[in-house]
Amino acid sequence: MKKTVAIVFGVALLVSACAGERPANLGVTNGNLAVCPDSPNCVSSQTGDERHRIEPFATGDNPDAAFARLAEIIRRRPDATVIDSTANYLRVELRTTFFTDDAEFLLDRERRLIYLRSASRVGYSDLGLNRRRLEELRSQFRAENSQNLQPIP
Repeated sequence: MKKTVAIVFGVALLVSACAGERPANLGVTNGNLAVCPDSPNCVSSQTGDERHRIEPFATGDNPDAAFARLAEIIRRRPDATVIDSTANYLRVELRTTFFTDDAEFLLDRERRLIYLRSASRVGYSDLGLNRRRLEELRSQFRAENSQNLQPIP
């Protein structure tokens, strides 16, 4: 029994250590999301660095409705917790078994785009998980936009 308790306690410590602390540098500054670090465990639609670059989401003709749909898609995900939500910004924690990633979405109504950024809290490489997860969200977003007859350029 003591051995089982020790193992469970050890695993809980490992999991909490891998989750990392919530970053203080996230949010919007001068219309931009935080810059990705040099490590490959981050993607952003606001960088020119091809290693980290991911395309923003196109909103179609109704940016506010599209952003609201994206927020709803994210809220339905069992691996997501919304940390901050405004009319044009969404900050989310995305969890795996051992790690927590931080994702951000910024609505640009004028350009009809949603900028995005996602980064792992700990470690050097995420083996492409942030990119794959955001591309999965893009697919869901496009499908829901097309169901709502919103054209996507």
